[in-house]
Amino acid sequence: MVGWAALTRYSDRNCYRGVAESSVYVAARARGRGVGRALMERLVRDSEEAGFWTLQAGVFPENEESLALHRRCGFLVVGVRERIGRLEGEWKDVVLLERRTER
Repeated sequence: MVGWAALTRYSDRNCYRGVAESSVYVAARARGRGVGRALMERLVRDSEEAGFWTLQAGVFPENEESLALHRRCGFLVVGVRERIGRLEGEWKDVVLLERRTER
């Protein structure tokens, strides 16, 4: 396996039924070959067909490749959550991104 993509509902509340968090992961050995772009484009297409109107994502600021992928696929930066996560004992900021359908 070289990568995977998934959607997680934002909330069980009916008013948010069209909002999901998107996740795309690509194995290190497969990066730079278009795998992430293919997965993200398919995720976006399938999410719209399923009735989702907003996809959101959180990316570490230093993950420039992921930020660029999200931007290429129509995501916009909407903010930064400071010190929201911890990785290997270090506080991490997270860049928040959103993509709205064109419907």
